[in-house]
Amino acid sequence: MLRTEDITIISNYFVICTATSTTHIKALSDEIEKVLEENGEAAHRKEGYRSGGWVLLDYGCVVVHIFLKDMREFYSLERLWSDAEDIDTEKLLAE
Repeated sequence: MLRTEDITIISNYFVICTATSTTHIKALSDEIEKVLEENGEAAHRKEGYRSGGWVLLDYGCVVVHIFLKDMREFYSLERLWSDAEDIDTEKLLAE
């Protein structure tokens, strides 16, 4: 997860995930949408769901990117947004 609020107006956070298959991408994005909708948060936009290699879920303050491994390496968002603060999600989940 990258904290982007100090370097762009696009969003406050990017959540970047790697999936093992297009089926996995769809399952992850479906589950994210389901859980967030149950908590009153609907996605503003959803891109790439039908194409398969990369899904983007835009929740305004948080943008979720779910990639296949080769697509994640190719686009290298962590490198493109290297000025963003890297948030340790394991610490967040432990709290």
